[in-house]
Amino acid sequence: MQAFTTDAGVDVLSFGGTKNGLLFGEAVIWLNPQSDPGMSYLRKMNMQLASKIRFVSAQLVALLTDGLWLRSASHANEMAQRLSEGISAINGVSLTQATQSNGVFAVLPPGAAAKVRESFRFYDWDQARGEVRWMCS
Repeated sequence: MQAFTTDAGVDVLSFGGTKNGLLFGEAVIWLNPQSDPGMSYLRKMNMQLASKIRFVSAQLVALLTDGLWLRSASHANEMAQRLSEGISAINGVSLTQATQSNGVFAVLPPGAAAKVRESFRFYDWDQARGEVRWMCS
């Protein structure tokens, strides 16, 4: 893990709780406390102290205990790979980017996105090209 953080020169790391399945909450981790000595006061000055922080913290503790965050992320990546493989076999659908995480980007035939939206919500990535972005969880 150090190769991705401190060895790469990262001073501050943001761990997105909502992107990892939490109701709310983010963890900001100062890997190099000397990078900004006034940061410990900034949250309070900007009124960012949640009065019930234990509810946010309980979610983060559960997520970080026993590798739950990694299992959840791995599952999302596996689901994206399955989706990618499944849609690549459909005539008229083309993947625009390699599926390397939990996102799948594809160009759909005209009218197909509207039909799929009858069952699932998703975003157009490039509306002019008919490209959509599907995020798996």
